[in-house]
Amino acid sequence: MSYTIIRTGGKQFPVTSGDTLRVPSIDAEVGKSIEVETLVSGSSLEAGTVNATVVAHGRGDKIIVFKKKRRKQYKRKQGHRQGFTEIRID
Repeated sequence: MSYTIIRTGGKQFPVTSGDTLRVPSIDAEVGKSIEVETLVSGSSLEAGTVNATVVAHGRGDKIIVFKKKRRKQYKRKQGHRQGFTEIRID
């Protein structure tokens, strides 16, 4: 099974043709084709590009960020939802 490792948003993802995955937000419209930088393609170590189509944009599940310092009456509670872009590898 041949796969390619792509890099987008400071992260790396192993993909094959037809895969759908969530990557950090990309500024592109839904339905548009984009090029994604590759690191490794199969057994070769050459860099190149892979074509992908933007399927959807969204936001992930909410996580709670809670900070506390004991005995100091210091508490901070904050929520966070990370944005993502769902792409399909062509």
